[in-house]
Amino acid sequence: MAGTISLKATPETSLVDEAVKIVVCGLQPQQRITMRAWLQDETGEIFYSRAFYVSDTEGNVDLEHSPAIDGDIHGVCPMGLFWALKPSTPFKRLTKSDMMGSPLHVHLDVYIHLELNPFPDTPPVATTSVKRWFAAPGVQKLMVRQGRIRGILFLPPGDGPFPGVIDIFSAVRGLKEVRPFLLASRGFAAFSLVYFGFYDLPKTLDHIDLHYFEEAVNFLANHPKVTSGGVGVVGLGKGAEIALAMACFIPQIVATICINGISCLSGQDLRYGHLTIKGRPYQEIVSLLNSLWDIDESHMPKELANLDSLLPIEKARSPILLVVGENELTHANLLYAKLSKTRAEMFGKKDVYLRCYPSAGHTLEPPGYPLCLVFLNPNTGAPGLWGGELMEHSKSQELSWRETLEFFHCYIPCSLPNN
Repeated sequence: MAGTISLKATPETSLVDEAVKIVVCGLQPQQRITMRAWLQDETGEIFYSRAFYVSDTEGNVDLEHSPAIDGDIHGVCPMGLFWALKPSTPFKRLTKSDMMGSPLHVHLDVYIHLELNPFPDTPPVATTSVKRWFAAPGVQKLMVRQGRIRGILFLPPGDGPFPGVIDIFSAVRGLKEVRPFLLASRGFAAFSLVYFGFYDLPKTLDHIDLHYFEEAVNFLANHPKVTSGGVGVVGLGKGAEIALAMACFIPQIVATICINGISCLSGQDLRYGHLTIKGRPYQEIVSLLNSLWDIDESHMPKELANLDSLLPIEKARSPILLVVGENELTHANLLYAKLSKTRAEMFGKKDVYLRCYPSAGHTLEPPGYPLCLVFLNPNTGAPGLWGGELMEHSKSQELSWRETLEFFHCYIPCSLPNN
């Protein structure tokens, strides 16, 4: 029987934001099987998932149509085995630093019984593997150390010009490459901007100097491979707070996406020339919100919309998309997003859009990384919870990634080169 069973996964090589079709053939009708996915990351950590299926009357299991009856996923979920990959060591996060030089090798195995051992001793009856890349062929990665600004510019293959996007991550040292690599793979000139804890930058974030971010905007907007007319910005967490500030004060920003960010300045002050917006301690903001927010949440009190530490979203000249995972456990981001949208409407600004994902957590990133519920803060070493329900969070990541690309394609000029 084993020799007649086949497992096929197509395409064998793809970007991590592309779907893989998985089909098992040659089984007995109504046969129960175990499907297992696994990979080994650069640190040697094993990530694995498994699900149980029943073949159809023709002896096939097609993950686009066949429901998982148990295991790490349930129901019809074609990419569920990829989404459900979990570390063999609890709370480890997938490590991938060499995103240009090597793909993720995801192995797929089939067992003709219900295999309960996460690391089976018996060999599978069918096996295959797929290569999942974070960067398309020809994407360039260029270190940027110009004036004060530090970061990495990711350019698509070809002469361009390309629409430009600045990517700002949360308040952690160093830079993250997943989103800019994929943005470049999808035709954007993506600049991953670092603002502390990198090379000769300050080791800690004492205040937000908006002139630094304005320098980065000018660098990207005037790059010969970037289209003229302005650039976009996307940020997560603290990066979303900074992205919103950039939209409020820097006119070259033509499209902004804020992912699970706070619309009040929390912690650090913002400085921009003679302007200073004081940052409030986070717990003080939470207490104020709890005291002023209407019980039925049907409207926003004017006291909140005029909060002095709230970023003046009405000053932004371009569209803003606020993206919120409602199961996020680090901040009350839905509240902040509603706060910003209400303030914008009070001042007549109509192009602020709110997109909520009910069961998604904090790390709404592009597809490719398994959900990590628990994290260790690299700055403090303290554990924290990001939140998110596995299947719904993973679906939200795929949907929000498509919406990110559509939003930037819609609002960033894509045809005129810089002179």
